[in-house]
Amino acid sequence: MPPQLRTGSHRLRLGRTSEPGRFYLLTTVTQHRAPVFADIYAARSLIQILAHQHAVGNVESHAFVVMPDHLHWLVQLKGDRLDSLMGRVKSISSRQISKLSWQPGYHDHALRQEDDLRRMARYIIRNPLRAGLAESVGDYPHWDAIWL
Repeated sequence: MPPQLRTGSHRLRLGRTSEPGRFYLLTTVTQHRAPVFADIYAARSLIQILAHQHAVGNVESHAFVVMPDHLHWLVQLKGDRLDSLMGRVKSISSRQISKLSWQPGYHDHALRQEDDLRRMARYIIRNPLRAGLAESVGDYPHWDAIWL
């Protein structure tokens, strides 16, 4: 099998580019899946960092959920590249939250034009329900979506 087609190969990302205006679902995980964001202050700090990236025009944030050990973030890329954006979010959050360490890298899924953004946002914010952390979306405090 050619190297670029191997499962899990770092070469899978070689052709990927950051496209301004495109929607991405971004996921990143804490080191060793440590439940850092079970602490409300850590979770709120990360949310403030995401909000700042939106406010300064790097992305248009459409939905996110901060789980105890990972983040899902639905964004439309504006004036930034994915690697710069995620590097900045991880760096700032690691400095502000002393016990936070991220796993290297992140997962990005570029959405196609026909993807339903509201359906994707609903899927993201229902993560705490699937994980058994809440019985309803309103019971979990660390999420937001522009449509809800």
